[in-house]
Amino acid sequence: MSRKIKQFLFLCLMALGVLTANVSAEGIKIKSFELEKVDNDWLLNATFQIELSPGLEDAVQKGVVLHFQTDFDLTRSRWYWFDEKSALAQRQTRLSYQPLTQQYRIASEGFTFSAKTISEALQAVGSIGGWHVIDNAQLDPNKAYTAALRMTLDLSKLPKPFQVNALNNRDWNVSSDWYRFPFVANGPNQIKR
Repeated sequence: MSRKIKQFLFLCLMALGVLTANVSAEGIKIKSFELEKVDNDWLLNATFQIELSPGLEDAVQKGVVLHFQTDFDLTRSRWYWFDEKSALAQRQTRLSYQPLTQQYRIASEGFTFSAKTISEALQAVGSIGGWHVIDNAQLDPNKAYTAALRMTLDLSKLPKPFQVNALNNRDWNVSSDWYRFPFVANGPNQIKR
């Protein structure tokens, strides 16, 4: 191969690397979580890092309300049938922009918060504290379970024209991967990552 072709291929690979780095920077990632037993309940504290594409940030500033859904799932494997769903908890968090006050508003389970910047608002959306996810009475202390956690942008709550756009545009499909970890009811009273 000639030197110019090698240089061209190298530049193309570098440009592709920069583009994929920018694409992977957007989305939702689990930074930390803690599952803690308090009395007979298990409470979840978690932090998600949320980065929106410029198109989504612009949509929020123009009045589109974003709904983020956090899912916690506890299952027990069974060899003879489908996995048993021992606990399922879902939590909705709403992000909107108020043009009169020029502030972002976050609402979740009766809790409201205002932020001046989009980064502060996304940090508040990604912070979960003291969320009741498991009642200890539902668990068999002699069985092993698998717990799973994720956060997604709920596209079904968008206005209809935006739902159509979201189907064709990957920038609107924002979610974290499922994070799965083993869970035993009579194990440690605190699980961290």
